[in-house]
This record gives sequence, structure tokens and C-alpha cells, in this order.
Amino acid sequence: MTILVPVILCGGSGSRLWPLSRESHPKQFLRLLGRESLLQQTLQRLKGIPDIGAPILVTGESTRFVLAEQLREIGIDNAQILLEPMRRNTAPAIASAALHAQTLHEDPLLLVLPSDHVIQDPAALAAALAQARAAAAHGDLLTFGIQPGHPETGYGYIRAGSAETGAVRPVLEFVEKPNQATAQQYIDSGNFFWNSGMFLFSARRYLQELALFEPAIVEACSAALGKSVRDIDFLRLDAAAYANSPDQPVDIAVMERTDRAAMVVLDAGWNDIGSWASVHDASPKDDHDNVVHGDAMLQDCEHCLVHANSRLVTAVGLRNVVVVETADGVLVMDAASAQDTKKIVARLLQEGRSEANQHRQVSRPWGSYDCIGTGDRFQVKRIVVKEGAKLSLQKHHHRAEHWVVVSGTAHVTNGESDYLLSENQSTYIPIGAIHSLENPGKIPLELIEIQSGAYLGEDDIVRLEDRYGRA
Repeated sequence: MTILVPVILCGGSGSRLWPLSRESHPKQFLRLLGRESLLQQTLQRLKGIPDIGAPILVTGESTRFVLAEQLREIGIDNAQILLEPMRRNTAPAIASAALHAQTLHEDPLLLVLPSDHVIQDPAALAAALAQARAAAAHGDLLTFGIQPGHPETGYGYIRAGSAETGAVRPVLEFVEKPNQATAQQYIDSGNFFWNSGMFLFSARRYLQELALFEPAIVEACSAALGKSVRDIDFLRLDAAAYANSPDQPVDIAVMERTDRAAMVVLDAGWNDIGSWASVHDASPKDDHDNVVHGDAMLQDCEHCLVHANSRLVTAVGLRNVVVVETADGVLVMDAASAQDTKKIVARLLQEGRSEANQHRQVSRPWGSYDCIGTGDRFQVKRIVVKEGAKLSLQKHHHRAEHWVVVSGTAHVTNGESDYLLSENQSTYIPIGAIHSLENPGKIPLELIEIQSGAYLGEDDIVRLEDRYGRA
């Protein structure tokens, strides 16, 4: 049987799940439904599928270390991670993965999956995949149509013909998101299915069709892969070449234009988690249809979602309301307006607010930091360094730093000096001093950093050495 290579698309921002989802930590990395993130659940449900190869994941610069850490957490150490220098939509992302897959296997089948969907019945996915593999091996481009449960206006639809052999049905057309009345007509007809954004085809066949309809994409991605550079565990596509690719989704670039599009029906408890309303639908609920996460207390509330992250959240007498709290932002919204969260994010971006892009706690390859206090000419951070990890050798032009160790052991380089600090010990890093911080121990290192100076921005870092390959 032809080897099957999962291609996991990890480039979305998930703005409709703000304030939990941010540009630097989008929804695929969130643990919304259990202890594992949506990305981790996507990968875990593929276990046991026969003749499956190492996955190829496509992501961006800002999320590469978060992705690598989540792979490590679930024991995946053979993944290929491609870094897009900029977003060019799904058709170029898949093309880059297909070209790379051909360097690893003769002509693999590619199972293209978004990284942020929920499938409650993995066995049903495996069964649908088994039905689709033979057709994909013979040159069809398969998509998986979701058996619709209600007239949804937030999804695109697929109109499919009758199955001629087995479970594979020809695709007659892709249609855009309908209004309520049209969606009901689609449901009543029995020939329309939700467009899942999941695909199965051979790498060679996809590239042939893409070259027929959008040759500039294939040309740009081929050049970007040919000039790619290995960066630790990542393969960095060439930015200048990739920038020449048209920005096209795979549906428009290929699936709506090919005469070999086919579909297999998938009825597996699918949800694209595209809004807080979707999170409510996919989550366990109490007797009043409420979804509660974290330290929250509800009184006389019905059909609500309350997600608390950093403090107690209480709600009284609410109906159909979403409340999401983080350390630096709170969303309160009528559940019927769940698709409009992205409008708030657009306003935050327009006003240059950092809350649109990152959380107060920021992930780094060595651990994380949390900005717990700011003022005129000072900033206080809580820094956690993973076991064996090291911050870059660096200096600052505008700020000095005081470090106080809370727990663990710190190996400090400070100018010409190297020394160890343990719990309750501290040190001072003057402006301009070359310094670094390392955790040589077996437990996380936690410290408080007090910055003082005329400018405290993150861009006042001059890196001299960095084991993580950052500029």
C-alpha cells in the first residue's frame, strides 16, 4: 500500500477565539477540550492508521517553538516542520509540503488536515480514509464532506453526486456560505455536505493539477524549497522565492477547477472550532447548558460559556452569553455574535494594541516570561527557564536588569564573570553588559527580573550567540 503522509496546516491565527487565541499563540495550540491542544489531538487521532509516515507540519516563524514543544510533549520526534516566511494561504503551503514529501518518498498520498479541528469519533475518520485511499491512489483528488446536522450558514458546502463505486462520490460543485433559507434547502436535498477542508491525494497528482491551473504557485514553491535552509529542527523556506507565490486557498486554486474532484462522506462528530459558539457546542455542559472552564461561579445562568484563566470570574442571571477572561483582556459577548470577535481583533490591530498579537505570558524556546508589572522606566517579569535551557548571550543598550532567583539554580554569565545563583540569591546586570542565563539543573528555574531604563522594548536585545538560531 502507498505510504500516507499527514500534512498538518498550522498557519491560522484563530482571531474569532480572542482573547485566548493570539497571533503568537493561535487556537491550534490551545487546550480548549481536554489536556491536549487541538494540534496534539489532531496528531494523536492518526495513530493506528496503516502505512502512515512521519507528519509534515507547515507553520510560521512566530509559532515554531510552541509547535516543536507540543510535538515533544506527545513523543513525536520524527516530524518534518516547514517554516513559511509569510502567509500565502493553503495552496502554496500544501504545494511546499508535497514537494518536500517527494524528496522523502517516491509518490506518497498526502492527508491534508487543518490543525485545529475536533473529531469526536477517530474510528469513523479511519474508516472514511480507508474508503478514500484507493481512489486517491488512482488519481482522484478526495475531500471529506461532513454529514450536516443542521442548516449552518458559517460553512461552505459541497454538492455531490451519487456514488458509482463504493463510498466515493463525484463532486459536482463547491458553494459558498449560504443564507439560512438556502442552507435549509441544501439539507433537505440530501446532496449537500459541509466542506471540511480535509483532503487526500497523491503528491504528484496535486502538483500536476496545481501546475495546470496556477503554475506560478508551483514555480515559487519549488524555488523556495530548493533554496531552503535547515535551522535546527526546522526547514526554512526561502523568503524571496516564496513571496512570488500567489495567495490562493486550495479550494479555489485546484479543487473547484479540477475534473477529478471526489468526496467521501464523514460522519465523525466534526467541528471546526471556528468561534466560541463552536467551543460551547463541542464541550461538556452542566444541567443548564453552561460550559465552565477554570475558576468560575455561575448563578441563574443558562446557555452560557465562561472561560476563566487567571482569576475568579462570577456571572449572575445571564442567558446566551460568552465570557472569556485572560490576564490582559476580557471578552463579554452575546453568543449570537460569536462570528464577530474578529472585528474586535481588527480594531486592536488598527490601534497597535499588543493584546491582538500576544499574551502577557510569552512562550520562548527556553521557557516563558510573564510581564507582571510595568511603570515609568521599570518593568517586572516572572521568568521560567526549562531544565537544560539557556537564553541567548546578549546585551541591552537602554536597560539594566536585576535577577532574583525564586526556585532552582541559575548559571549566570555577567561580563567577564560566570557564577551560580540559588534560591533567594540575586545579581545585577548593568546596561551594555554581555550576559546570559542558563538552567543547569533538573527542575525549572524561576526568577523575578526587574528591568529599569529609558527604553524597555523587546527589540532592545543584541544577540551574540543563540543555540535556537534566532537572529
